[in-house]
Amino acid sequence: MEDADAKLKKGGGRLCCICNQRRAALKRPKTLEQICRDCFYEVFEEEIHQVIVENQLFKPGERIAIGASGGKDSTVLAHVLSELNRRHNYGLDLFLLSVDEGITGYRDDSLETVKRNEMQALDRGASLLKVDKLATGHNADDIAETVLLNILRGDIARLSRCTSITTGEDGPIPRCKPFKYTYEKEIVMYAYFKRLDYFSTECIYSPNAYRGFAREFIKDLERIRPRAILDIIKSGENFRIAPSTKMPEQGTCERCGYISSQKWCKACVLLEGLNRGLPKLGIGRNKGLSNDSKKDMKQTRGTKSIESKQCGTLDF
Repeated sequence: MEDADAKLKKGGGRLCCICNQRRAALKRPKTLEQICRDCFYEVFEEEIHQVIVENQLFKPGERIAIGASGGKDSTVLAHVLSELNRRHNYGLDLFLLSVDEGITGYRDDSLETVKRNEMQALDRGASLLKVDKLATGHNADDIAETVLLNILRGDIARLSRCTSITTGEDGPIPRCKPFKYTYEKEIVMYAYFKRLDYFSTECIYSPNAYRGFAREFIKDLERIRPRAILDIIKSGENFRIAPSTKMPEQGTCERCGYISSQKWCKACVLLEGLNRGLPKLGIGRNKGLSNDSKKDMKQTRGTKSIESKQCGTLDF
């Protein structure tokens, strides 16, 4: 009898380089290994488990809110954390948290995806749920982009923060990134092969200029050297920041009282812009508001309100 390898070669296929039993179904973008679906699921989930364990992201009994937008990253994060929590007995109480910014057509549809995945309801909502930590779907591509942007902008003070797997430990609700070393392409593959239900339309108000250039540059590097994304993250981690380099002082937003380095936090500026029909007010290169904008916003305060929609058990 012919062995499995010989049969596959006759059919033009290749064996999985991990199990050496099943037909390879994909090439991992991260390692370029030819592997089958089952082995891909296993190594994908195991790598995330190792990141969680090695960085002690969670403690038994903690209430963890998963920032859920309905997109691929948060949907896969929710699926994987739920699976790992069960398989490895993390002992976590997981919640799915989403915020309705009032973007008609975009957020309405994405929230329907959230609901179909049985997600309940980011930062401010987490405090209402009294969670211990907020887990976000920021992946390796996102972090590499931020490292590059901080270097290009000369904002070296933020390098240590943007590469940290957990931030905000001195605040009310720490944030963690279990996907810190997980490639975006592999998240897409996992969602596709698992047939997960996620929302794929890009936000119509998403800024794409400077970060977009960084994203394309990193993708070009990845095509030449697959480890480029991890190398950029590692470089950001290894930068030695001079003691004299200070982070911007954190204050509080005059409107909502939440943490902000400006008089109004980015969320309040953006939401005010959405209410006034000026969605780009809080997006772009402007670091602050013009005097005219500030005057207009003061005049509209109290007359405009953010449309609230209920998601799960929370009403925003």
